[in-house]
This record gives sequence, C-alpha cells and structure tokens, in this order.
Amino acid sequence: MYPAELVAPMKQDLVNAGFEQMLTPTQVDEIINNTEGTLLVVVNSVCGCAAGNMRPGVKLSLNGAKKPSKLTTVFAGVDGEAVAQARKHFLPYPPSSPSIALFKNGELVHFLERHHIEGGTAQMIAENLTEAYNEFC
Repeated sequence: MYPAELVAPMKQDLVNAGFEQMLTPTQVDEIINNTEGTLLVVVNSVCGCAAGNMRPGVKLSLNGAKKPSKLTTVFAGVDGEAVAQARKHFLPYPPSSPSIALFKNGELVHFLERHHIEGGTAQMIAENLTEAYNEFC
C-alpha cells in the first residue's frame, strides 16, 4: 500500500476531471451493476505509464462528442478491496494496472490492459477510447 499523501495528487487528477472514486467493494458493485448507459472505470496507479500516458489520455478522450455517461476510478495499491472487486467485473482479463474498462448497462464492452497503455502516447490512448465511445456511447 502506498502512503495516502503520495497518491493524493494522482487521485485528484482524475477527480478534478469528473471521476468518482470507488472506495469499497459494495460501491464498485452498486455502480457497475446499476449504471444505465456507459460507465468508464479507470484503474489508476503510481506507475510512470499512468502519469505519462494513461491519465492524460483518458482526460483527452473526454473532449469528443460522445463520452461515457459516468466516470469512475479505483486506485491500485491503495484501495485494495475496491480494486479487487472491480477486477472481478473485468474477467476474463487478468489483473492489470493501470487499465481502463468501458461498460454498457453493466456489461464489459471494451478494455485496455497495461500492455495497451505502456509505451503508447496519451493521444493513442485517447483515440482508442474515442473509437470505443463512438461505438458504445
């Protein structure tokens, strides 16, 4: 587990962009199972690819005409139980952080694993998500 003061700015980065933090397993299940329309779940992390590519790419993806109905996030290495519960909804994908999941009416329809994020630019991540939003949102 990482110290709260270390991750606070990384959490706040997405909160400032309109993401709701999911901090408990119950909250994860309620939001994923009960969100009508599309839901974006971002598994945030302290790694360099989260800071350099994922968070900027996710925020950039929200500038288009279509975007998810609801934006949420969990933080790997901090909100352990919430992350574990979110990962149950990501199956059959293995645990990955950072990662990005798009749900439509509770069904996982698009998923970016760490290996899709690592080494990519923020623009590439945004373009991938924008294509998914255009298809599902």
